[in-house]
Amino acid sequence: MKHDTPPDFEAFLLMAGRLNYAWTNTESLLIHLIAGLAPVDKETAVVIFLTLNTARARVDLVDRMAKMPDKDPQVRDDILQCTKAMMRVSALRNRYNHCIYAFDPDGGNPRSILMRIADRKDGLKMGQTNSIDEDALAGINAALSDLSALNTRIWQIIRHNNYPV
Repeated sequence: MKHDTPPDFEAFLLMAGRLNYAWTNTESLLIHLIAGLAPVDKETAVVIFLTLNTARARVDLVDRMAKMPDKDPQVRDDILQCTKAMMRVSALRNRYNHCIYAFDPDGGNPRSILMRIADRKDGLKMGQTNSIDEDALAGINAALSDLSALNTRIWQIIRHNNYPV
């Protein structure tokens, strides 16, 4: 549902900051999964984690380690469910972390403009825009809820499998 009155941009920025914080906090739990799956001590897992430059690379590493033939199928499935959920939230997080903002001089909703080039078959697509409206705020709230549940689930996996903490 769209509203004529744009949401408070300051409130949006606070929510986007909370999203970034919640994401980073949850992504850091991959360190413990790496330590348990490798298996290595936590300090070694930190080096591995920090050596990888992107969340995607970190998630891919955890996915691949969980899929190794010596891993328990239940542990594998639990971890893969978590990493899949992380990547769903990652798309929204990237939308607001890798963008610039445009403001309507007539007081309408501000917009995010994604700072990414997408190669297409015969051209380029860039500057995808999204309105910062009540739907955008609801999406961030849902992502925050998802990250909270995901964080709890990953901690359960870490504890249940006695991974280094």
